[in-house]
Amino acid sequence: MPLSEHEQRLFEQIEQSLAEDPKFASAVRASDPRFHARRRLLVAGGLIIAGLALLVYGAVIKTPPLAVAGFVVMLASAAFAVQSHRKGQAPDLHVVGGTTSRRRPRGRTGRRSSLLDRMEDRWRQRPEGHR
Repeated sequence: MPLSEHEQRLFEQIEQSLAEDPKFASAVRASDPRFHARRRLLVAGGLIIAGLALLVYGAVIKTPPLAVAGFVVMLASAAFAVQSHRKGQAPDLHVVGGTTSRRRPRGRTGRRSSLLDRMEDRWRQRPEGHR
């Protein structure tokens, strides 16, 4: 349903007043899970580069344990980056002063959950005569 002109004006005034309040903007940004996921991705990228440098340095000075340590750092950082990316794509919902339940989107659930969802859908859509 589209907003009326009066509601549009009120909405624009609220947006302007919120944009002018830097304290509120920083508070909203600090509570945004996507902001934290982006920061974790940058940290993971830096660690991947550091691990690569450690790997190359270990190979140049012919110290296999140092090269292996660099590879392990790269691998762990890549896993951390993937996890952070997934969290950034599907941020948790937070309710102030209450509780809520949230169904996971179909494309984001694991294989078992999607299988169970499909089975439940088939069960609900079955013909009435087949019980």
